[in-house]
Amino acid sequence: MKNEDMKKMHPGTASRGMHRIVCHPERREGSFKKKIRILYLLAILALCLMSGCGEKNSAVTEENENMHITVGFSQLGAESDWREANTRSIRSTLSRENGFELLFDDAQQKQDKQIIAIRKFIQQEVDYIVLAPVTETGWDAVLGEAKDAGIPVVIVDRRVDVKDDELFTAWIGSDFAKEGAVACEWLYEYTKAKGISASELRIADIQGTLGATAQIGRTEGIKKGAAKYGWKIVAAEPADYTRAKGREVMERLLRTNPEINVAYCENDNEAIGVIEAIEAAGLKAGADIKNGEILVISFDAARSGLNMVLEGKIALDVECNPIQGASVRGVINSVNEGREYEKYTYVTEMAFSADDTVQSVKIGDEDYRITTLTEKLLEMREY
Repeated sequence: MKNEDMKKMHPGTASRGMHRIVCHPERREGSFKKKIRILYLLAILALCLMSGCGEKNSAVTEENENMHITVGFSQLGAESDWREANTRSIRSTLSRENGFELLFDDAQQKQDKQIIAIRKFIQQEVDYIVLAPVTETGWDAVLGEAKDAGIPVVIVDRRVDVKDDELFTAWIGSDFAKEGAVACEWLYEYTKAKGISASELRIADIQGTLGATAQIGRTEGIKKGAAKYGWKIVAAEPADYTRAKGREVMERLLRTNPEINVAYCENDNEAIGVIEAIEAAGLKAGADIKNGEILVISFDAARSGLNMVLEGKIALDVECNPIQGASVRGVINSVNEGREYEKYTYVTEMAFSADDTVQSVKIGDEDYRITTLTEKLLEMREY
């Protein structure tokens, strides 16, 4: 692999920003307060030295606690391997060792719980709020409350659909529409190389949680691909990004649509459940459509999904990079220090295939490389 490809195994971010913005004076308030506290602490230390007080002055200790940047993090849940990796990334980065005090809340896939958590964070007067939203809509009121309280909000992963994008400070995540386009261009090139006509494809779209940004982008991707190349989508049903629901949905679809030969699964956990359903029905998950196998496409490229790629059960796995903690910290530090930052940041991502039939696809003017997965590459992965 080239050096730049090796670096992608621990990807950073690619800011495609739309626009640069500088934090407003009111957003510098938190930084100003921190500086005042630091000056106060130094004054106390000076008094301690002059008066000969002991090392553990309670006032100093208490003030030192307050010097951490307090962040309230509302995570939508723990529904998938990807989500757990995303949580680990943010929690480990916004740690006390790095100068943060993190208040974490798991919403268990419920938007109302996230709204309650955000209001609690506001009452606790946190310095920043990080939100991984369940769905795109329904955030105007509570984000307005955070803005009125002078608390910057950083959105991660899925987006929010609000009337005023000044209600949030920045967004960090994936280009889900592009992920869908990569998968569809790969499917077109792969089937063309194998001599499979468009009219032969019978596709089941195993969707994610309806209304989630990833679901919207990936579902739109397969719809556009089908319209562009003349494929037939015989079924589309949500499985909420879970393994159990993926198996349940696919078992039902195989009974009602036995002609299905492509399963377009909108995350790895769903794909694993789909593969279980395929095998339980006495069928085989693989890329040999002409000989009765069902070709599985997946998204996330978590370790569980990539293991299925190595086994040849998932033909293509398009990465959705969950390692977003460093980008979140970067935005918070920039706002805190009054520096410029990107409003929108896209994380760097790859796509992994079971073989080298297709080595790249064209997305607009970009040649997007398809990486043939090996055990060595898998060992290098962070998640």
